Formats: sequence, structure tokens, C-alpha cells
Amino acid sequence: MTDNSNSSVAEAFFANLANNVAVMGILNVTPDSFSGDGVHADIEKAVAQAQAMETEGCHILDIGGESTRPGSDRVSEDEERNRVMPVISAVAATLNIPISIDTYKAKIAAEALRSGAHIVNDIWGLQHDPDMAATVAEAQCGLVIMHNRKTADQTVDIIAEISAFFEKSLAIAESAGIPSHLIALDPGIGFGKTIQQNLVILNRMETFHSFDRPLLIGLSRKRFIGEALGTQVEDRLIGTVAANLFAWSKGASILRVHDVADHVKAIRMLTTIRNESYG
Repeated sequence: MTDNSNSSVAEAFFANLANNVAVMGILNVTPDSFSGDGVHADIEKAVAQAQAMETEGCHILDIGGESTRPGSDRVSEDEERNRVMPVISAVAATLNIPISIDTYKAKIAAEALRSGAHIVNDIWGLQHDPDMAATVAEAQCGLVIMHNRKTADQTVDIIAEISAFFEKSLAIAESAGIPSHLIALDPGIGFGKTIQQNLVILNRMETFHSFDRPLLIGLSRKRFIGEALGTQVEDRLIGTVAANLFAWSKGASILRVHDVADHVKAIRMLTTIRNESYG
């Protein structure tokens, strides 16, 4: 992007969420993406995929170098760095949309922000790496706080737990000096939740409106969709679009997806119906 200031780019992105829904395109720089779309070490392929998503209408790109699917292997800081930094630098030089770095490691986040990222998407919501809050605050970048838990527990009141988690993370953010208007919240669909709990979260998303922050939903191609429809990963597009449109109707501001073009078209169609106008 021409203006690579973390704060200005992040502020413009968050300000636009007030009246619009954003499509976040997923770019997995991994060899073991659960959805089979990882580009791994192929920088040219990564740039081409990023450019294609921008052309399709993507509003922000989320780049990650460590798979977070259940049962996936953890990667070292060095390995994650080697995967994502060349891609972020190459993609940042060609895209005109913000870039988010999907990491829970503060050192990776800091380097990614210097390489061209504008937002940190932390799947542990500032509660894993004690240096993450200070890193985000120093960069004055955007932040996504996601709820996570190591294992699913069907006895947990998942809405209450997510709310308590958000309260703790937001307190950490405030203490570190992270601007509240640059923070989005993600209830973490599929992360340490049962299928039933995922459905409860989607149905009761309005609970999280009390935090007065944009809500991000990341459910693209996930297992609960496959379980509901009896489909494998490659056949979960319809279920994903349906679930994301429902999430949007319940107040989601950012939809994190693999299939950008299909979601952009679905949003355009629903917007056309709501506005009773087209063209």
C-alpha cells in the first residue's frame, strides 16, 4: 500500500466497518492447511493468490504461517518467520488493501508489522505471549482479539466464558495503551468448542454487542459445517456462505473466508434486496 502507516491504515479500515461488512481473505503460508489452500514457500503463488482475492473484492488479507487446525503441529518462531516475512513483504508491495498477520507470537507480530502488515490477529487474545500487548501498542496497529481454549468442554457456559475472556483481554489492551477503536473481537468459532457451542455462539452473537467493538467471524469450511451437512472440506462452500450471511445478520462486521468472490457476490445480493435497488 502507498501509505504503510500502521495506525492510519488500521484506522481507515476500522472506521469503514461502521456502515459496511468487510471480507477478510485467508492466505495460508503453510504446508498443512486443513482446507488444502496453503501456498507454503511459493512466494509467486502467494502474491498471485493475494492479488486474485483483492480483485474479487477482498477488503483485507489475513496471512498466517502456522496451522491452527486441531491436531496440527506447532512451529518454531524461526520457521514461522521464514514462512511469512517474505510473503508479507512481497504482498505488501503489490496490494492496496490492509494486511493482517495471524500470529500469537509477539516477535513475529512486530516483524510482520515492520514488513508491511497493519493489524495483528491474535488467536489467544493477548493472553498467550506477555509481550504481545506492548508490541501492538507500540506499533499503534489494529488488533483482533480472539477467544480460544485448549480443549472443548460441553459443560461450559460458552457465552459467559467468551465474555469473561474478552473483558480480560480488553483490560490488558487498555493497560498497554492500545486504542479501543482499533480492536475487533472474534468469539473463535471452532477453537476449543463443541459443535453445539459453535451454533450457540452464532445464535447469540448479539450478547457481544455490549463490548461495542466490531465482531469478526471465522467459520470458513470448518468442521461443524461439515457435520451439519454431511460434507467434506471441499464441499462446504454453501454451508459457509449461509452461516456467514447469518452471522452478518446478527452483527458480524468482518467475515474471514477462503472463498472471497462467492461471499462478495452473496453480500451484494443481500444488500440489493435490503436496499430494493441495484445497478
